Amino acid sequence: MSKRQIEIFTAGCPVCEPVLQLVNETAGKDCEITLHNLSEQCESKICVSKMKEYGVTRVPAIAVDGKLLNCCTNIEITKEDLVNAGIGSC
Repeated sequence: MSKRQIEIFTAGCPVCEPVLQLVNETAGKDCEITLHNLSEQCESKICVSKMKEYGVTRVPAIAVDGKLLNCCTNIEITKEDLVNAGIGSC
């Protein structure tokens, strides 16, 4: 049985830390966890290419076996959201 691949995308901030801790506490011995700290942009830039490949638009985000979890998809700030909030009219 192969290990489940868990990738965590973070910015190394206080908002991300509890999610990282939760994954570490929940993952079993058959899980391999890779941390992609986007604020440090790893030397090989693999974290940035993985972010684009998976469609990560916010952090923290988690991918399991190469697929972004549903809770981490389709949530991004759009210009329409800003305009609807009154930004741009001030």
